[in-house]
Amino acid sequence: MITKNTLESEIQEATSVRDSMQKELETLLNEVYSLEGIQQEKEELCQRLQFQCEESERNVVRQLNENKKSKELVEQYACEIQELKLKQRKQRMIFENQLYQLIDQHKKLNSVFTQERLPDEMASAENIKSQLSSVEELKLVQLHDLAKALEEMKNHNQSVPAETREDETCMLPGCFKE
Repeated sequence: MITKNTLESEIQEATSVRDSMQKELETLLNEVYSLEGIQQEKEELCQRLQFQCEESERNVVRQLNENKKSKELVEQYACEIQELKLKQRKQRMIFENQLYQLIDQHKKLNSVFTQERLPDEMASAENIKSQLSSVEELKLVQLHDLAKALEEMKNHNQSVPAETREDETCMLPGCFKE
């Protein structure tokens, strides 16, 4: 039979096991609470990290868009610079051509108006001047003769009646009968 001592010892043992189990349960509960707190902190941290990650992704997308726009602007500016360079090169070439033409004209003028050729040029100019003067005198004489002939015709037409004037021929040079 079971004695009181055995029962007490079994009860003590059971109480001891129960106390140790109670302590272990409390330890495990404390550990559960602690782990739940850690889990909650980790979840919050995870949410913050996800938010930061999403924010970083938005920043990366924004940066990429800005970089793309910047590259496009740089390309546009490069094209504009290239166009300006080509325009300036074209203007410079036109200027150089004009300069070469002026240099050639200067060389030609320099060769025409040299000290050695000056007496010949002066003689030629005097010869042309005398020819023009003689032609002018001849034309003046012809003009004076025409003025006299016209005056004579006017005087003659005033003295002759109107019916006879129609039958008369023109006496001026260059007039022809019809």
